[in-house]
Amino acid sequence: MDAINDFVENFQRTGFDDIPSAARESVKKELLDSLAAALGGSTRQGIQELVDLTGEWGGKEQSTIINFGRKCPAPDAALVNGTMIHALDYDDGHPVAQVHIGCVAVATCFAIAERQGGIDGSEFITTLALGEDFLARLGLASRPNASLIKSGWHPTPLCGYLGAAAMAARLMKLDSKKMLNALGIAYHQCAGNSQAVNDGALTKRLGPGLASRGGITSALMAERGITGARDVLEGEFGFFKQYHDGDYSRQILVADLGKRFEGMNLGFKPYPNCGFSHAYIDAVLNLRKKYQILPDKVQEIIAFCGDQAYSICNPLEIKREPRNPVDAQFSLPWAIAVALVNGKVTVDDFTENAIQKENILTISRKVTGILEPSLSRHGVGPAKITVILKNGESYTEEVEHCLGSVERPMTFEDCAAKFRECAALSRKKLSADTIERVIDMINHLEKLKDAISIIRLLG
Repeated sequence: MDAINDFVENFQRTGFDDIPSAARESVKKELLDSLAAALGGSTRQGIQELVDLTGEWGGKEQSTIINFGRKCPAPDAALVNGTMIHALDYDDGHPVAQVHIGCVAVATCFAIAERQGGIDGSEFITTLALGEDFLARLGLASRPNASLIKSGWHPTPLCGYLGAAAMAARLMKLDSKKMLNALGIAYHQCAGNSQAVNDGALTKRLGPGLASRGGITSALMAERGITGARDVLEGEFGFFKQYHDGDYSRQILVADLGKRFEGMNLGFKPYPNCGFSHAYIDAVLNLRKKYQILPDKVQEIIAFCGDQAYSICNPLEIKREPRNPVDAQFSLPWAIAVALVNGKVTVDDFTENAIQKENILTISRKVTGILEPSLSRHGVGPAKITVILKNGESYTEEVEHCLGSVERPMTFEDCAAKFRECAALSRKKLSADTIERVIDMINHLEKLKDAISIIRLLG
């Protein structure tokens, strides 16, 4: 029997009391972190354009677009909110599965919960925990001994359509048959590629929103009796054989299902760019602090890279001189240069204005990536960096686990600080009281009678 049936059963039978306390706490961090990223992303390119499109499309006022105060059909709200959460590349992710989770899960659950009404905090936590786990397992099981990103897929939307469909179906209380149909309809839409990253295109940030909208639409269709494929994952033309040439692990996919929740292994970002650069940012900040390195004294910087970090070093001419903010988000030379020059890495370093700054470009042009296979990991790897000064002195720093990783986790209060930071950048400013109320509500989410009360404050 196709493994998709195991997941349908898991989504159907699991209750709040079945979710381990650590997984519940991870959900709260994911929710706060995703809303922080959404507020920070609310002013970014592509968001206003999507909001305007939803107005042009019209439809029932079911679900809220975060920070715009506008309501639209649930699939459309999820499209905008999922894109908004991912716009800064500041959102959470599973470092080994290589899937961003909250941009799909939070966008989906809020849109459907508001459409349905009456979803309390404990059910919201349960659905998010199940969705986190499903999305992560799909990524973990796909090409387990190779890089999913190097295969050309963008794993977040590719897995996101299925995850969104399952979460929406649960919140809509669809039975097993209709949930399976929702997943089959979602599978017919699964897509997402890495060419958007190569070309610096806004479709990179759009992918999670499209997946969230597609998953919700699938559940709505299934509710009305439309059918989808049944052998979604392991069929002759199922997800793993059609998209991954049969390279997958059933053991990884379903081991300890319902007992182990992969959401507990999420990483949360302290820096608003590709996570493959984060250990290098930590290394540069360490060197800068230890040796008081001045940018104008630097002759050359060598970044020794595993496969993943090396992928954001090339093509070198674009990574050294980003053409647009998306290029900058996925550039190791740019991240290293920002950290060295500014002593910090913030949202303001990945804008159209920022990428014109000559003091940063001067350093990024001095960064060279060298492939070092021993640093390769399946997921986010370690960093090794050498800074060579004009007087011949050189300094080397190695970082095994970056800040925000599972090994060096961000706390709920760290996520709260990030929420306050991003709220200050939002399109519609929030009062200090509103900000603290949202943080407190998420911290005590299981006590909320209506999870949508959070969105009402942020709308």
